[in-house]
Amino acid sequence: MMFGGMGWGAGSFLGPIFMILFWVLLIAGTVWLVLAVSRQSAQRQATTSGRAILEDRLARGEIDLDEFNARKSAIGGA
Repeated sequence: MMFGGMGWGAGSFLGPIFMILFWVLLIAGTVWLVLAVSRQSAQRQATTSGRAILEDRLARGEIDLDEFNARKSAIGGA
């Protein structure tokens, strides 16, 4: 029943709650996605940088091929 035509039914109570829940989930999902992508990018960059450093050290003669391969496998290189 509508009280005075103002629409005080269940929708007027649950509507704002669902709207707030929607925005909270949307913002939390966006933050999670940005953090996941940035973490993955940072890990990929760290691995690439580590491999580049090893290749430079091998080229300069600071380490030999056996040590290069051991360290490369330790940092996750193929």
